[in-house]
Amino acid sequence: MENLLEKNMERHNFGLSAYACLDKDAIRFQEEKEDMRSPFFRDIDRILYTYAYVRYSDKTQVYSMKNNDHITTRMLHVQYVSKIARTIGRALGLNEDLIEAASLGHDLGHVPFGHFGESVLNQISMENGEGYFYHNIESVRVLMELERGGEGCNLTLQVLDAIMCHNGEFVCGEYHPKKKGKKEFLEEYKSTYINKDVVKKLIPMTLEGCVVRISDVIAYLGRDIEDACMLGLFQKEDIPKEIREVLGTKNREIVNTIILDIIKNSLGKPYIKLSDEVYHAIVSLKKFNYQNLYDKALSKKEKKYISEMFSVNFQSFLKDLEEENKDSKIYQNFLNFKKEEYICSTSKKRMVLDFLAGMTDDYFVTCYHECKNKKLSHINKGEVSHEVQKI
Repeated sequence: MENLLEKNMERHNFGLSAYACLDKDAIRFQEEKEDMRSPFFRDIDRILYTYAYVRYSDKTQVYSMKNNDHITTRMLHVQYVSKIARTIGRALGLNEDLIEAASLGHDLGHVPFGHFGESVLNQISMENGEGYFYHNIESVRVLMELERGGEGCNLTLQVLDAIMCHNGEFVCGEYHPKKKGKKEFLEEYKSTYINKDVVKKLIPMTLEGCVVRISDVIAYLGRDIEDACMLGLFQKEDIPKEIREVLGTKNREIVNTIILDIIKNSLGKPYIKLSDEVYHAIVSLKKFNYQNLYDKALSKKEKKYISEMFSVNFQSFLKDLEEENKDSKIYQNFLNFKKEEYICSTSKKRMVLDFLAGMTDDYFVTCYHECKNKKLSHINKGEVSHEVQKI
């Protein structure tokens, strides 16, 4: 009975590529007794049950403040990445459990209002001496230092590394894994806060991590176009002919073309490769999307509004910490659930950054209105007090 159970649970290990990351190679920072689940399979469960994963459902992918229930949210995006990556992984004989865990966890550190929100929070972080802020690094921080009251989830090194190195903003024609251990991983992780160039050079330690990284790009390229068309902001015919002829115009065409190209050029190889034709088409479409979709996803008025919300929320919650206002949301909904180790080892400014980064869009807006009203209330009280003193 026990042997049959073990055999069933380990069945996916058989027939894998010589270049796959096997379950027996999994590394945890804190050793622990494994149960009947394989290490990477267990990591999937741990990610699914984090509070950060639940909050995916109300976080912007590209388009914020749009009244359309069919627009992609961050939750849908990570599921698309997972499915695309597992398709490639299965075809190449890679470890699908490692791929799924990294895919589902790769955007846990994304802030409210997508990449624009991230750029604003990055500016605030730098201005306050807390270093650079990148969502992929915050995703690792969430899983290592914030969840479970601040003790982290003790995920495998391979999953954490794939999450840290997933950044889909940087596309390559070939992805070659880089051998590393705990020491090298932690050095890279810590250096991203002080050196802005490090994040651009991160390379996954496994072939599975490389698959997740390119799958992030595949998942958003066509789908973002579909969302823009749905909102009436864009027409597919505007995509340059040379791109359409290679990748297609519909999301399913773009996804299918790139997946098949990767499988054809990567099967049986120790790296992930795109054909030159498809690689150049991806680069061109990505550039086209930035100029015609991403840079226009928010109006100047919306960007100003979002920037103001970040500023007000940051200053207000930082003040609450400095004045030890225990009625504040940062205590009631965040710090009261953190262990002493997190509170003692984390600066007040970093606490606020962690709190803001983890918010959903709606909660972030709610906090902004409350913080702004509180600020106005203090100003009004100050004016009354000043007038009373004059009398």
